[in-house]
Amino acid sequence: AGLLWHGDEALGRWLAAAAGHLGLEAEPTEIPYGEVERLLQRVGPALLRLPGDGEPCFFATLGGGPRTVSLRGPDLMIHRLRAAAVCAALCRDLEAPLAAEVDRLLVEAGVPTRRRARARVAILRERLGPRPIGGCWLLRLPPGASLWQQARQARLPSRLLALVGGHAVQYLLWLLAWWMVGQGALQGRLDRGWLLAWALLLMTLVPFRLLATWSQGRLAMGAGGLLKQRLLYGALRLEPEEMRQQGAGQLLGRVLEAEAVEALALSGGFLGLVAGMEILIAAVVLDLGAGGGTHALLLLAWVALALLLGWRYHRQRRHWTEGRLTLTHELVERLLGHRTRLAQEVRERWHDGEDQALTRYLERSAAMDRTAAWLMAVVPRGWLFLSLLGLAPAFVAGSGSPATLAVGLGGMLLAYRALHKLATGMWHLAGAAIAWEQVAPLFDAAGRPEVGGDPAFALTAASGAGRSDGAPTVIEAHEIAFRYRDRSAPVLRECNLRIRAGDRLLLEGPSGGGKSTLAALLSGLRVPESGLLLLHGLDRQTLGSEGWRRRVVAAPQFHENHVLTETFAFNLLMGQRWPPQPADVEAAERICRELGLDDLLSHMPAGLLQLVGETGWQLSHGERSRLYMARALLQGAELIILDESFAALDPETLRRALRCVLERAPTLLVVAHP
Repeated sequence: AGLLWHGDEALGRWLAAAAGHLGLEAEPTEIPYGEVERLLQRVGPALLRLPGDGEPCFFATLGGGPRTVSLRGPDLMIHRLRAAAVCAALCRDLEAPLAAEVDRLLVEAGVPTRRRARARVAILRERLGPRPIGGCWLLRLPPGASLWQQARQARLPSRLLALVGGHAVQYLLWLLAWWMVGQGALQGRLDRGWLLAWALLLMTLVPFRLLATWSQGRLAMGAGGLLKQRLLYGALRLEPEEMRQQGAGQLLGRVLEAEAVEALALSGGFLGLVAGMEILIAAVVLDLGAGGGTHALLLLAWVALALLLGWRYHRQRRHWTEGRLTLTHELVERLLGHRTRLAQEVRERWHDGEDQALTRYLERSAAMDRTAAWLMAVVPRGWLFLSLLGLAPAFVAGSGSPATLAVGLGGMLLAYRALHKLATGMWHLAGAAIAWEQVAPLFDAAGRPEVGGDPAFALTAASGAGRSDGAPTVIEAHEIAFRYRDRSAPVLRECNLRIRAGDRLLLEGPSGGGKSTLAALLSGLRVPESGLLLLHGLDRQTLGSEGWRRRVVAAPQFHENHVLTETFAFNLLMGQRWPPQPADVEAAERICRELGLDDLLSHMPAGLLQLVGETGWQLSHGERSRLYMARALLQGAELIILDESFAALDPETLRRALRCVLERAPTLLVVAHP
C-alpha cells in the first residue's frame, strides 16, 4: 500500500533499490504500443507491471518464441503463454477508450466476423502505434559485476567454444582432404572417386568456416561491448582526487588507449588462439614425417625463441608508448594554455624541450621497429630455413620414404602459417597489454563496492522535496574528520553541524579552509574519515549512496561542474529521467526564466534544444553558474548546497537568482568567500 500511496516514481525507485540489493540493475523503459508483441518475445529478463488500480501486480518475462512468451510464476516455475494474451493484458487500459468505437466501426462497415479480429488489431495499431506503455523494467547485471558472470549472461563462453570447435574441425578436415590427395598421388591411384571424396571434404569445410567466422564476430561484439560498458562505468566511479591530478592530455591518452585495448586484444587473442591450435597440429604432423620427434622438438624450440622475441618487443613498445603519451599530454596542455603562453611566456622559449622529447621518441621508435621486423619477418621465414635443415639428414641419408618426406614438408608449411599468425598475434597482444596498463584503473574502479542501502527507505524521498517526516533536523554531523590522500594534516577535524528543515545558511571562510570539502561530505560526494553523519537520523549505509545524493544535491564550484556537449535541456535535466516528460521541460524553462536566463533562451535559435558545450553555443561564466543552480533545483532534493554559485553574477542578476533559490529550495546552504 505504501508503494501505491507514493506513486509510480516511488515504485520505480523502490524497484531499483531492491534490484541493487539483490545485485541486479533495473532500468525503466517504455514500450511503444505497436511494438509490444515483438519486444515481449525478445526482452528478457524483465519485470512488467499489469495496468489497473489497487495494489501493483507484476509478472517477470524471460523472453519467448514466435508465438509464446516465457513467464516466471510465483511458484518459480517457467510458464509459457500466448504472446497475444499477454499483450492484451498489458494494453487493456490503453485500448479500452477506443474498443467500443472500433467495434462499432467494424460492424457498420460490414467487415466479416472472421476478419474482425485482425482488422481490430490493425486499426488499434494505427491509432495507438506511437503511444508508450510504461511499467517495464529491464533486469540485468550491473556493469560492476563479475566479468565472468556478465560473459556467461551474454553467452560468450559458448561462442568461444563454437569458435574453437569450428576452427579445429575445419583444420582437421583440411588436413584429411590433402592427405587423401597425397595418398592418391603417391600411390598412383588418383582416380575419380578420390577426387570426388577430396571435393566433398573441401565442401564440408564451408559450414564450419561460416560457424567459426560467425562465432568470432559475435564474440568480438559481445566482449567489446562488455569492456566498453565496464570502462565507462569505472570512469564514473573514479574519486575526484584520482582525476584532479591528471591533465586533459593524460585523459585523452587514456581514452585512446581504451580504444586500442578492444581492437588489439580481440584481434591478437583470436590470432593467438588459432596459432596455438595450428602449432600443436603442425607438431603432430612433423612427428609423423621424415624428421620425426626431432623435427617437432625443433618447432617447439623455435616457438620458445619467438615468445622471447615477443617479450622483448613488449618491453620496447612499453617505453615507446610512455614517450608517445608524454608527447600527447604536453601537446594538449600547450594547446589549452596557448593564450596564457602568448601573454606571459617569452616567444624564444615557446619550444624549449620539444626537440629533446622528439629525439627520445624517435630513438625508441627505431628500437621498437627493429624488434618488430625480427618478430614479423624472421620468425616465420627463419623457420622455413631451420625446418629444411631438420629434413636434410633424412633426405641425404635416404632413410625417409617419399610419403614421410611429403608429410614433413607439409608440416613445415603448416608450422610456417601458424608462426606467421603467432607473430601477428603477439604484435597485437603486446599493444593491448601496454594499453591495458592505462585503462586498468578504470576497469578496477568499476568493481568497487557501492553502498546500496535498504530498499525500505527508498520511499522516503518520493513524497516531494518539501515534505518533512516530523523530525526538525535534516542533516547532522558529529565529530567528523576528513583528510586528502596526499596530505598528512586533516582538512576537517571534530566538525559538528546541524541543519534543520527550512534553514537558510551561509557558510563563509578563507580559501583552503575546508568549505568545499564540507559541502562534498554533506552531499555524499566524499565519505568522512571518522565521525558520524546522519540524514534524517539515518546513516549512509542505510540510505545508500544513490539515496543520499538524491536527498542532498550540490552545485559544486565551476571548475568541478561541467556543461556537456548536448542540448541545454539535457544539461538542465541530466539529474532526472531521460527522455523527459513535457512537465519536466516546462518546469526547467520556468526555473530558467526565474533565474534570469530568459534573454539567453530568446537568443539561442533552438531555445532549450540548443546544443551547448565545447562545440556548441558558448555560455558565459554567469550563465553556467545559473545553469548549475537550475540543475540542482530541478532535482527536488530536501537540501540544496550551492558552492560559490553567486560569485560570477552582477548585483541585479544575483538578487533575481537568490530570490528564485530562496523560494524553491526547501533547505539551503550557500558557500561563499567573505
